[in-house]
Amino acid sequence: MSERNQPPGKKGKSWLKRLNAWLHLWLGLASGLIVLIVSITGCLFVFQKEISEMIYRDMLFVKPQSTPVLPPSVLQEKAQAAIGKDKSINYMTFYRAPDRAWEFMVYKTGNEKAITFFGAIDYYGSVFVNPYTGAITGIHDYKHDFFVVVKYIHWSLLLNGPVGEQIVGWSTFIFVILLITGLILWWPKKWTKASREQSFKIRWSAKFKRLNYDLHNVLGFYSMLLALVLALTGMVWTFKWFEATVYTVAARTTTPPAHATFKSDTLQIASTNGMDIAYTWLLKEMPDAQRFSATAVAPDAAAPLYMSGYYDKETFYDRDDFQFDKHSGKMLGRITDKDRNAGEKLINMNYDIHVGAIGGIAGKVLAFIISLICASLPVTGLLVWLNKGKKKAKTEKKTVTETAV
Repeated sequence: MSERNQPPGKKGKSWLKRLNAWLHLWLGLASGLIVLIVSITGCLFVFQKEISEMIYRDMLFVKPQSTPVLPPSVLQEKAQAAIGKDKSINYMTFYRAPDRAWEFMVYKTGNEKAITFFGAIDYYGSVFVNPYTGAITGIHDYKHDFFVVVKYIHWSLLLNGPVGEQIVGWSTFIFVILLITGLILWWPKKWTKASREQSFKIRWSAKFKRLNYDLHNVLGFYSMLLALVLALTGMVWTFKWFEATVYTVAARTTTPPAHATFKSDTLQIASTNGMDIAYTWLLKEMPDAQRFSATAVAPDAAAPLYMSGYYDKETFYDRDDFQFDKHSGKMLGRITDKDRNAGEKLINMNYDIHVGAIGGIAGKVLAFIISLICASLPVTGLLVWLNKGKKKAKTEKKTVTETAV
């Protein structure tokens, strides 16, 4: 019914409301499939750690022993021998927990012009080693791991290069607009008892059309704030301009604090491995750290050894970063939480916020539920639109019939 044909005393929707409804509809139709895929893969990935630890328990866990663990360099050599000389170890994780196998990761990209993730990666895997005996507990291929595939569908639709990332990123950006326009559509004209019940409650006993509308309308409202958090943290990875904006807003500056880069002493001759000395030092210096990591040492003789100590078993933001002399194991530099400004802290927390790990198991459950609701919104929204189309067609048919009579 057009505004000029409105009954006396009844006003039609303003052009702003009509524009808002139009944007919500067509942007939803344009991005709905991508939002559905990204949200479903987000649901699947949330509990990847817990599920993987159940499936690969014999590979990831060992029987604790009273004997001390072997030096990291010895375990690295055994891992390298197991994976082969043609694959270089890039990253290592040493666990303080007495029942964890240590992980030695290999990763190499290949054809940059490849269309898919699989074509772009030469190899991506890890060797797991018993830290007490040096025995290999397993070699895992991450390139074809279910959760890694899920992650890269979530990240770039399994496409290589910026194309897939941009599709996901802009669809996420549109989803943010949909959340805002959806809130405007949801907002009751009058805050009466009836309107509050309609806006805040799902009528589970209603017919399908009404139930579907409530699932879209009410669940969309309740999930909005956390859905925004998931969407915005996802955009931080895709858009450099958005990451810079988040950093600047949090840090209140565009200039990050200066963190020095140190060099190893090329004249220093050590009888033992520098990483072993550094690891022993970290154990004493960080008694509360749950795990440690080390990156592969660059071939340059002056390059430092980069290591980190994490205070949580799973999250990455709460950590201290170190540079060591790779020859002597001497600590050259340390960056703690106090050395980072608010922008750096927030960017470091981005992954842990995005997957819900920052809130522990409760945070993961919440992230799972919100992702599931986000996945449902394109489906319920499409059904709302289709039902309105059927209703409109039925009304027009009825009008034509009455006119003919």
